[in-house]
Amino acid sequence: MPDARVLVIGLDPAGIQGWDPEPVQAALTRGHSRFDASGVEADWCLVALDEDPEGAVVASLTRRTYACVVIGGGIRKHEPLLEFFEKVVNLVRQHAPDAAIAFNSSPEDCADAALRWLT
Repeated sequence: MPDARVLVIGLDPAGIQGWDPEPVQAALTRGHSRFDASGVEADWCLVALDEDPEGAVVASLTRRTYACVVIGGGIRKHEPLLEFFEKVVNLVRQHAPDAAIAFNSSPEDCADAALRWLT
């Protein structure tokens, strides 16, 4: 597999009020193991919306060089987060301009989304 690093940006399931984070956390663990099985190194930036999420995204994007950034469905699919999704896309373009941008359909297929752009 490619010698490239991926950043996955998503919502921290533990930071969502009134929601059981356990199933999503389990899916994130399975998704991370798929990166390991593919031989692709992945970092995760899971943001809480009430704790400077843009700052967390910028900090993650500038920590390393990424070949691909996967933006999770929790940010992308929830209509009230449309403005935040736009901000995330533009932060990726600004701070990781050479990285491909990919979108997953679930926490478990983040590696598949990244591999579409890494191979």
